[in-house]
Amino acid sequence: MIEWLIGLPTDTPLLAAPMAILVAALALAFVRVVRGPTIPDRVIALDLMASLVVGLLLLLGAVLDLLAIVDIAIVLALIAFLTTVAFASLIERRTRE
Repeated sequence: MIEWLIGLPTDTPLLAAPMAILVAALALAFVRVVRGPTIPDRVIALDLMASLVVGLLLLLGAVLDLLAIVDIAIVLALIAFLTTVAFASLIERRTRE
């Protein structure tokens, strides 16, 4: 029944716990993005969310044996890194002025 609901094979008991932990951390990071008191807090939370999504994609790619998902995770990690650097330089310029 659970396999039908989530669409993933549930033959390994070590699959549900890491995915649940990553999804819970993703929800908490989203709360920090919404309620973050400052812009740097929100940028760091967005970077954390991107890293958590990369982790979820890598876990999903390992479970489903799909290399395309791993490639997508690598591209997302690179884009997240570049956007974090861009936000950091923007925040630094604003504090200098």
